[in-house]
Amino acid sequence: MDTTQYKDVYVFAEQRDGKIQNVALELLGKARELADTLNEKVVAIFLGKGIKDQAQSLIAAGADKVMVVDDAVLDHYMTEPYSQAITQIIKEQKPSILMIGATTIGRDLAPRLSARNRTGLTADATKLEISEERDFMMTRPAFGGNLMATILCKDHRPQMSTVRPGVMQKMKADNTRKGEIVDYKINFDMAKINRVKLIKVVKEEKTSADIAEAKILVAGGRGVQNAEGVKKLEALAEQLGGEVAASRALTDAGIMDHDRQVGQTGKTVRPNLYIACGISGAIQHVSGMEESDLIIAINKDKTAPIFQVADLGIVGDLNKIVPMLTERLKNMEK
Repeated sequence: MDTTQYKDVYVFAEQRDGKIQNVALELLGKARELADTLNEKVVAIFLGKGIKDQAQSLIAAGADKVMVVDDAVLDHYMTEPYSQAITQIIKEQKPSILMIGATTIGRDLAPRLSARNRTGLTADATKLEISEERDFMMTRPAFGGNLMATILCKDHRPQMSTVRPGVMQKMKADNTRKGEIVDYKINFDMAKINRVKLIKVVKEEKTSADIAEAKILVAGGRGVQNAEGVKKLEALAEQLGGEVAASRALTDAGIMDHDRQVGQTGKTVRPNLYIACGISGAIQHVSGMEESDLIIAINKDKTAPIFQVADLGIVGDLNKIVPMLTERLKNMEK
């Protein structure tokens, strides 16, 4: 493949019910950095129905061009029409790089695009850089998180990667930025699309806040042991105005819901304060929280790896320390 004809950094700007997802803005911020290194443009691919009026916000977030595909067939996410639309854009526009958020939609869409365009895909990248040879370097955990592998896709384009929400940081929105908004028309193959029909959309009400958006997190690991221990974390989180989170040990045990899990197989978080209670600090967990502004670790094992990433460590039994800390905070309010 002649890779020289491929250029620019493309981002799939995911929206749901007309609301642009945070991961799209985060990827645009990273794309801006990569494109500036390459002296190329950032292009957002924006699919949906009745969405064009939001395209300017993608330019404010770092895009130079927004390719809007506004069509009734894209009203709700379905694999085939979204794959057809982006594949046509790839074949006609020839992007060098394509980044997609590793959401439920992105994890379904990205492998299909990779296969249809005969190119590679690096899933769940944690670091993205441009090499001296202008190749896209995609770094992700490998071998169960025991080492970090940097992957290059030298012979095929686009160079594709998915990135989990919260891993990259979005730019501060600049509403004075100028950019191009293009109405892009797709020739859909309706015979293939009509093989699958969307019968019904069922929405579940979220009863708790998204931990990826929380400024303060009190997280529990294997040392918490049971629901009683979780209640102690909840009391501290309430006192601090934060949310509770968990390592994989607690979610696997069924003590906390999976949407509360932090780490390689959970969510990536960047709170102002992260209190790790009874968490050993395996790399799989640390990869999801090490960018927190302030990390406090409570663990009775003074050799626990979590202390290597913590700003402040307390060696002791969390079942005693957490209630004491909660009580002290209550007394400070009086």
